[in-house]
Formats: sequence, structure tokens, C-alpha cells
Amino acid sequence: MLQTVRWTDNACRLLDQTKLPTETVYVDIVDERQMWDAIKRLVVRGAPAIGVAAAFGVYLGVRSFSGELLPFYDRLNEVCDYLATSRPTAVNLFWAIDRQRRVARDAGRSVRADTSDEHTIALVKAKLLATARQMLDEDTAICRRIGEHGIELLMPLTAADGVIRLLTHCNAGGLATVQYGTALAPVYVGVERGLKFHVYADETRPLLQGSRITAYELQANGVPATVICDNMAATVMRQDKVKAVIVGTDRVAANGDVANKIGTFGVAILAKHFGIPFFVAAPTSSIDMSLATGDLIPIEARSPDEVTHGMGRQTAPDGIDVYNPAFDVTPAELVTAIITERGVVKNPTTESLRLTAL
Repeated sequence: MLQTVRWTDNACRLLDQTKLPTETVYVDIVDERQMWDAIKRLVVRGAPAIGVAAAFGVYLGVRSFSGELLPFYDRLNEVCDYLATSRPTAVNLFWAIDRQRRVARDAGRSVRADTSDEHTIALVKAKLLATARQMLDEDTAICRRIGEHGIELLMPLTAADGVIRLLTHCNAGGLATVQYGTALAPVYVGVERGLKFHVYADETRPLLQGSRITAYELQANGVPATVICDNMAATVMRQDKVKAVIVGTDRVAANGDVANKIGTFGVAILAKHFGIPFFVAAPTSSIDMSLATGDLIPIEARSPDEVTHGMGRQTAPDGIDVYNPAFDVTPAELVTAIITERGVVKNPTTESLRLTAL
């Protein structure tokens, strides 16, 4: 399977997802400004992958620092604050950055009082890099467990011909994480077990993550897939072509509301209408218990050019007003279950999510 984020000898190597599906290009990120740009421009995308990339960005931002300890920590906080401005919605970004802050603080406190600043700073840098690399392995293991829990929900939906037919929106596959993905993890785990799938992928306007990325990775991994325009989802459901919807999420509020790529809310409403289960796959790091409801989730507003000049061609008149939120929020009452690495939360509530997130 393609790997989205990896560490080389001196750089964080990212699969450039802005080039998909026609080019498979990797870029080496060597400082925090390049990482900020890569996150902002969607070179790396998907909440889990953004978190891991940001963790490497923290290390890259301080690795060349030399000087005294207090200015080092000032520099560390500056880098963390800067990276946190790259994208506002995915909570994994802030989770990873805050984790690196704690790692740096705890590493500094662990040394003896007579340790030189130079030695302490070297130790903290090593811990930051080790933690970012640890996140790579953790993400793969977490997504694998999401897949194992999710496949138990999907197997009862197998059709008479032995195929499990799903619809997904945007990309929450391996290219949104380090390897397995969240929403597509049950598919990949199921394939390993010999199960058969057919995935309908909404193209996901305006940036077409479904047709450019989800379809690309499913095809690359040998999983039958069909791309549909976003406005075809209702017809596909009415024609009984899919038995479940499964999506990822960038943030889960305490009450079970979920933020995901714009258009997800509409898909959830359709699924409710047609009696189709609507599953959300997410690591517990995406659960934000500090926000009571999805109304409090910050929604990223992106450039009008993504709508008026999609894929480089002008498709709207000059000067026209454009509304381009990158995400929407699906209310908890439309969510059949949230699949995490710790288990399945059916009909999510604040109490059930609190127990899962602990």
C-alpha cells in the first residue's frame, strides 16, 4: 500500500496528493514553513496524516536551533503556534502539536539540574523526532484496529453474490492517514480476509478528493470502485446499489456531531431517508470533548478559486460571489455508529464518547 508520510535520513517525505491521480510524486519537507505550506495546500491531507506531518514539522522547526534553553523553548512554541494556523478544522493537528509540546516539556524536566543547555536541547530534539516517528507506527496500528472493528459491522451487509457494497465521501483511506485509512480500513482488512467489496466514491467537489484520491487508491489496491458525481448519491441509494455509507471525520464533538468534508451532511440525510446505516470511522484522537456540539467546530473557508477555477479551468463568471466552506457538520442523530480503535460507539452520546475517549 502507498505510504503517505515517512521519515528519511533528514526530511519528512510526503506523497504530493495535489498531483494525483496522474502523477505519483513525493516531496521532501525540511523545515516548518514547508510543512505549513504542505498542510495548507493539501499536499498532505486527512486528519490523521495532518497530525503526523505536523509532529514532524515541530521537530523540523527546531532541529537547527543552537543556543540557550529558554530561547529554545520560545522557538519551540513559536513553531507550534505557527503550524497550528495551517488548517483550523482537523483536531488531530492540534492534538499532535500539543503532544509534542508535552514531550518537549517532560524531556527537559527529566534531566539533572547540572546538565548543560546544549545537552538538554539535544535530548529534547531527539525525543521530538522519536515521538513523531512513533506516531507513524501508532497511526498504522490504530487504523488497523478501526478496520477490524468496522468489518464486523459490514459483514452482515454482504449481498447474495458475496459482495459488500458501500458509498464513501471524500477520502478517508490510506492516503488520509499513514497507511490503512479510517473509513476504508474495514475494506482493506476485509480484503485481507478474502471478502469482496465494491465502493461507490462520491467525486467530492470542489477538489474532487473522491475521484482523484479515493478511486486512485482503491484501484491501486485492487478494490472494485465506481466514481459518481456528488448529486448522484440519492439515485444510487434509491436503486439499492449500496448497503451502507462509511466516511471519516476531522473532528467529533462531545455529543457525537461529526465534521467532515463538505457534502457529508447531505449524504447522511439521504442515508437516513433510505434506511441505510451511516458509519463514521475515526481514531479517538479525533474526538474533541472540549466542544459540546458540532456548532462549535471551526469550519475552514477556502479560496473561491477552488470553485470558480476548479482544476485550472474557469467555470463561473468573473466577480461572482462564492461560498466555499471546506467542511460541514453531521448531527449525531444521523450517525449510526462511530468506529474507533477502541471499539464501536453506536448511536453516539456525550457519555459513550467520554468513556471511549478516556
